[in-house]
Amino acid sequence: MDMRQTFLSTMDEVLDVDPRVALVMADISAASMNDAKARHPDRVINVGIREQLLISVAGGLALAGMRPVAHTFSSFLVERPFEQVKLDLGHQGVGAVLVSSGASYDMPFAGRTHQAPGDVALIDSLPGWTIHVPGHPDEARRLLLESLPGDGNVYLRLSAQENAEAHLGAGVQIIKWGNDGVVLAVGPMLDRVMAATEGQNVTVLYTSTIRPFDAAGLRTAVWDSTPNVLIVEPYLAGTSAHAVSAALEDIPHRLRSLGVRRDIEVRTYGDTGDHDLAHGLDEASIAIQVKEFLAG
Repeated sequence: MDMRQTFLSTMDEVLDVDPRVALVMADISAASMNDAKARHPDRVINVGIREQLLISVAGGLALAGMRPVAHTFSSFLVERPFEQVKLDLGHQGVGAVLVSSGASYDMPFAGRTHQAPGDVALIDSLPGWTIHVPGHPDEARRLLLESLPGDGNVYLRLSAQENAEAHLGAGVQIIKWGNDGVVLAVGPMLDRVMAATEGQNVTVLYTSTIRPFDAAGLRTAVWDSTPNVLIVEPYLAGTSAHAVSAALEDIPHRLRSLGVRRDIEVRTYGDTGDHDLAHGLDEASIAIQVKEFLAG
């Protein structure tokens, strides 16, 4: 199963055992949860294509003591109802788990309306959020299950792109050691970063949780290598630059951020590979940028 199917399957199980959990949808994936809705009609709610209402209902459920999980495509879960995310959750002091699908450009055939490379940066502008960017379905399941207890605000960003293997550790995980610099791969970027750095004497780190940022893990890796840090994120380039800089504020370092380009809007349709290439997030482009950075 891919990440989205894994999420839906996990929710189907959780709804049977945790009466506090409610799932709120805006048509997306609703048909897949018909059986769960038949069993729990009061806790599986489809509001239709009303994304602002999706978040407001989640806020209301949280006020009533429930643990709401809101789900739709990333552009409709974060960008369209951002005011409700800010006010009906954060400002009211209640929490929900927002689970997106579609990532930055998983559906290029649908055009710009279904692309949301700025979603993590938007959520990151709000205080107190936990942000997970899994790189494998098994990671998505574990992170979802860990997010359901408690009452904090969590953003779980699912993608059709994934790594071949799961890495279930917490925080920054060391995948390989090297002396010339540190490359931090986020979520589904790991496999291509590993391929792009083959033969390079660099430390490769991995994380599926980008907020809170594991500053201690990054500092340890930098101390044991060289303070040349390159971060590869599957969303807007530079989203975590401030977190890296804060983690290394007392350590002279060089930093380069790779991600979805900020300087242009890519208007092509094509497939995800075409968009990876346009943003320099394909294996060959990452390899070139790593070599240029280390040589600089």
